[in-house]
Amino acid sequence: MSREPTTDEAAVPLTVLGVRVDLPTQNYALLLLTPSGDVVVPVWVGVPEATAVALVLDGQRPPRPLTHDLLVDAVEALGARVEAAWLTHIRDDAVHARLELTGGRSLDARASDAIAVALRAQAPVLAEPRLVAESGVPVAEAEADDLDTFRRFIDDVDPDDFA
Repeated sequence: MSREPTTDEAAVPLTVLGVRVDLPTQNYALLLLTPSGDVVVPVWVGVPEATAVALVLDGQRPPRPLTHDLLVDAVEALGARVEAAWLTHIRDDAVHARLELTGGRSLDARASDAIAVALRAQAPVLAEPRLVAESGVPVAEAEADDLDTFRRFIDDVDPDDFA
């Protein structure tokens, strides 16, 4: 379903919980939590995107800048700053996003890239309320076993697992 972004609604700040792999399908999701803690917004990504986020969440910095590091450095070298990553809408089952920069500038981005850049720039990840309503999953719907499995995964995940 396609929804265009709106800017008149209040932003929903999201916390990046981590990366989860669906073992049977080998699909990866970035899991984002709403402030109330009762809704998780999954963003399905590929292995490279999952690795880019996992590295930051694990506090690892490679010896040479990766693409997302380079983008943050380039924005800053040009006198701007990444202010936020916005998850704006869903079109053709893909989450669309934009990076908001200082001076009112913005860049269209894949959700995974916007999240990876925001984490590196220590900028918030925000979502349009309609996107959260459309793609969010109530935590109460998750079974206790799934939550325990997820917690163990987050505790034990290593970026090398994605290589």
